[in-house]
Amino acid sequence: QVQLVESGGGLVQAGGSLRLSCAASGSIGSINAMGWYRQAPGKQRELVAAFTSGGSTNYANSVKDRFTISRDSAKNTMYLQMNSLKPEDTAVYYCNADIRRTLSRYSRDYWGQGTQVTVSS
Repeated sequence: QVQLVESGGGLVQAGGSLRLSCAASGSIGSINAMGWYRQAPGKQRELVAAFTSGGSTNYANSVKDRFTISRDSAKNTMYLQMNSLKPEDTAVYYCNADIRRTLSRYSRDYWGQGTQVTVSS
């Protein structure tokens, strides 16, 4: 079995920082594309930042220059450093990854349960 678990969310004031973590565990053969999404009240889920299968990064325009995505392949863990947070960043943040299980010939998409980030004005 494969699981993704997010951590690091919380309540911060505008201008503050948070670092989110996403740890993948289970029978993992390899991790391909991996990224962060978020969903605010009344809005659709949107891409925040991601690594493509080719190793490049993509950022939403609203977070570019404020957020930084990174990963530690040895620990099967991905991070999202969020600086200069704004009230509009308030949302549930989800980890997403394309993972091939051990002994499997193919990969599939996995989602974490999400972690709440609330930014007060």
